[in-house]
Amino acid sequence: MSNLFTELKRKLSGKNLSIVFPEGLDERILGAAGRLAAEKVIKPIVLGDEKEILKKANQLGIAIDNIDVLNPKKYELMDEMVHSFVTRRKGKVTEDEARKILLDENYFGTMLVYMEKANGLVSGAAHSTADTVRPALQIIKTKEGVQKTSGVFIMVRNEEKYVFADCAINIAPDSQDLAEIAIESAKTAKMFDIEPKVAMLSFSTKGSAKSPETERVTEAVEIAKQLAPNLTLDGEFQFDAAFVPSVAKKKAPDSVIQGDANVFVFPSLEAGNIGYKIAQRLGGFEAVGPILQGLNAPVNDLSRGCNEEDVYNLALITAAQVL
Repeated sequence: MSNLFTELKRKLSGKNLSIVFPEGLDERILGAAGRLAAEKVIKPIVLGDEKEILKKANQLGIAIDNIDVLNPKKYELMDEMVHSFVTRRKGKVTEDEARKILLDENYFGTMLVYMEKANGLVSGAAHSTADTVRPALQIIKTKEGVQKTSGVFIMVRNEEKYVFADCAINIAPDSQDLAEIAIESAKTAKMFDIEPKVAMLSFSTKGSAKSPETERVTEAVEIAKQLAPNLTLDGEFQFDAAFVPSVAKKKAPDSVIQGDANVFVFPSLEAGNIGYKIAQRLGGFEAVGPILQGLNAPVNDLSRGCNEEDVYNLALITAAQVL
């Protein structure tokens, strides 16, 4: 386990935070939940039929004594949940419709978070990103002042740690979106003990090229500076000007960022997704995430190709987002 997760476990010790896992019959989920329960780092809540989960756990040799198992079909507080859901959806669903919707594990699990019966949710091992994120956007919603959620990766190599955003959610963010992503990414950086220095990336440095694409980033820098005047942030930068001191000295000598950026905001999902995978595959970085940010409570999405370790790590991150 990297130092990143060792430190997260230390921070979470004694906090007694609970994370809900909607995909209770998935062996990767059960394995991670079993480890978390045994270590008493997080209180896991898994969803599904109790008998089926117990049978599966026995087959896998996983102790579930310290795991809460909830079956949406038998939930004692379903009437309360239905009422809360109808109220939250502001009349867009009837009570009968709500009862059907809440049998869906992701909706049920998200409502547990909304009703403060759990602190966060991890799903996606057997569901699409949309299946995980849609209930979160409908129920938990984004924080005040944030229009869209976004997804970041923490890039880790030995003692090096960087934040790459947005690499998971917004295909073509506008200037306001980019500014919000920058500010939320800085908050995420602090969660991992990274003192944020934010670079807004482009194919231009400080006006070396002009186009609608570069102007969108330049405008985002101004918005972000107005919203978070104490944040160390600048742009637009080519990556080398944000990361290499000697290049920064030539291309942006007056910037507060002098080749020492550690939070990189990409101008589009296309660029971000390509960028983090190059760092991962060519640079030997571990890509931790995606971590969803900007929501009122933490909900995170696994890849369907994840393994047990991915589930375990993302659960730790999700719990840490509560702190």
